[in-house]
Amino acid sequence: MQTLIRLFAVLALALVAGVIQAADRGCPDPLARQFDFWIGSWEVSNQDGSVVGHNRIEPILDRCVLQETWAGASGSAGTSLNFFDTARGKWRQFWVWREGTTLELEGGLVDGAMVLEGDSVEEGKPARNRITWTKQPDESVRQLWELSRDGGTSWQTLFDGTYRPARPPQAP
Repeated sequence: MQTLIRLFAVLALALVAGVIQAADRGCPDPLARQFDFWIGSWEVSNQDGSVVGHNRIEPILDRCVLQETWAGASGSAGTSLNFFDTARGKWRQFWVWREGTTLELEGGLVDGAMVLEGDSVEEGKPARNRITWTKQPDESVRQLWELSRDGGTSWQTLFDGTYRPARPPQAP
């Protein structure tokens, strides 16, 4: 009987260890970790320091996908899914605003920054979007969103902001 109990205990420990190991394994492709510097809960400000919103980036699906949840100070809201597409060999982002507008971007790391680009229609005309996320020495992240209406010859800045770790709510 004691042998049976020991055998059961060993099997139970092996099962638990296997589950823990599987949970820690994460996404098998190391390229899927390139954007991990963006993971966190962030307070987002523009260049004059005004808070424009809050963003939460969290890994899902065994850390193979990053899900973004945006809440703008002006009431805007949106979400994105970000992942390394192994078939294309590129990072991709699918963004949707609360109003139903979407934006699809793709790209990858360029000199340590994540640079994603994609086409959209702005004021009835084709446009090219380029968004660059750069980890800063103080652990903040700079996001630069640019738009080109001339096929990439010139770029207009739509947003230049800084992501800083969100402060926990203060107790009254």
